[in-house]
Amino acid sequence: MITTKILSWNVNGIRAVHKKNFMDWFNAEKPDILCFQETKAQDDQIPEEIAKAVGYELYVSSAERKGYSGVAVLTNKKVKQFKKGFGIEKFDSEGRILELEFDNVTLFNIYFPNGKQSKERLQYKMDFYDAFLERANNLKDQGIKLIVCGDVNTAHKEIDLAHPKENEKRSGFLPEERAWIDKLLSHGFVDTFRMFVEGGGHYSWWDMRTRARNRDIGWRIDYFYISENLKNEIKSAFILKEVLGSDHCPVGIEINGELF
Repeated sequence: MITTKILSWNVNGIRAVHKKNFMDWFNAEKPDILCFQETKAQDDQIPEEIAKAVGYELYVSSAERKGYSGVAVLTNKKVKQFKKGFGIEKFDSEGRILELEFDNVTLFNIYFPNGKQSKERLQYKMDFYDAFLERANNLKDQGIKLIVCGDVNTAHKEIDLAHPKENEKRSGFLPEERAWIDKLLSHGFVDTFRMFVEGGGHYSWWDMRTRARNRDIGWRIDYFYISENLKNEIKSAFILKEVLGSDHCPVGIEINGELF
């Protein structure tokens, strides 16, 4: 059976990662779809080598504020239509959302907000979570098969970060943030990585300031979720821990290619 490989990577600056042998990695990895978060670039600032990768189409949602946020998707699969937001100005203006419709599946690439800055920013994050879930539920209730990937900026369970006790009062591991992931799963979504791997010690982000990656003191905050009607289509889910170039590493799935 043909499989489609989809990768998701918070690159912490697409221009920065391009200077770190990105194309060598990309050409070796050969994903069918690559979802970027935190591009920190306007549409016309995406490096040409990435924007015009042979055999791929590029879709971009940039923040109004330059050098901030932003998501993009490179795909060699035909996109029927795409959207750049939820239709809510305060979220869409930050360039965090791409929704791509393929033949038999819809893909969300989302850079969920970070809530560490302030109480107001934490509320923004929780409101964003709810707006996303409303949109996803609306599509799922129509029988549409969904893939959701990106930097969710929350570790779900204690096994999803190296030091859970020390971070219980820190945004990214607050009870209300973790409860929202519980809610997402209760609405018929599945954490693909946990379909294949049960234990802890698997991380996708490490604090650069403390050189946490050298000691593997990390957090798993980058995810692929699917609607339950896709469970039988998932062939594998993985974290590419060895890939450098950002404070995050790529995560991915392999899925039945006939959906595209």
